[in-house]
Amino acid sequence: MRFLQKVLDFYIESSIHVALAVYALIRVTFLKLHLPYDEAVAYFGFFGTIVGYNFIKYDELARVRRVPLTDRFKAIIGLSFLCFWATLYYFWQLQSITKWIGIGSLFLTILYTIPFFPNKSNMRNWSGIKIYLVVLAWVAVTVWLPVINAHYPINAIVILKSVQRFILVFVLMLIFEIVDLQFDELNLKTIPQQIGEKKTKWLAYFLLFLFVLLDFFKPYVSKQQFLVNTFFALVLAVFTFYANSKRNKYFTSFWTESIPVFWLFLLLLT
Repeated sequence: MRFLQKVLDFYIESSIHVALAVYALIRVTFLKLHLPYDEAVAYFGFFGTIVGYNFIKYDELARVRRVPLTDRFKAIIGLSFLCFWATLYYFWQLQSITKWIGIGSLFLTILYTIPFFPNKSNMRNWSGIKIYLVVLAWVAVTVWLPVINAHYPINAIVILKSVQRFILVFVLMLIFEIVDLQFDELNLKTIPQQIGEKKTKWLAYFLLFLFVLLDFFKPYVSKQQFLVNTFFALVLAVFTFYANSKRNKYFTSFWTESIPVFWLFLLLLT
């Protein structure tokens, strides 16, 4: 049992689980827009997420705080190194215009982690901006990357999908911010810190209502897809309801981040 716990912790801490969530959302975009499966886009998103998230999480520990390298830390660095080469391999298979989105996502990652100006903190510590940076990066990689690489026209459907994806990731981030209330410094000015836990939850419920409502603005949506989206929004609402600052790390890092995979599973079933 202790061994399984260590495997699960490594799986989460090495960002494999969050990368799986990104991969699932890219696959959802393929399904929703009836795009052919594109291995280069899917795996670029998967491996790139591992590299990007591990860089964000562990760069400061290794570069600034100089935390001693444990065996697990070394294993994560080794995995990230391998994933970097896999990311590069799939990057070169993308369309030329799509590569710029990948470069833009890399720029956001660097800007998020390393201070660009002397005597200034990185963007991760800029008050109130963290959640929007993360959400925009996810929308770019999980919607715009597959759309542009497939030369799909940028129409009203794509805009609506982008808004829905923004709402989805934003609500997921709100759940994280509610649970992280016990750890976040006050100067971060996260949404729960500014308006309180209860109002943050009501904001999430309202956004999930909009998520479902936006289906009615599409030229056509099947009854099955509408039911799946509604059920998916209800699942997110349940997670939001039970989120609080006393939850353990697995509530967000494993179960909440599993929600996009669950959405993909529902869509594949229907």
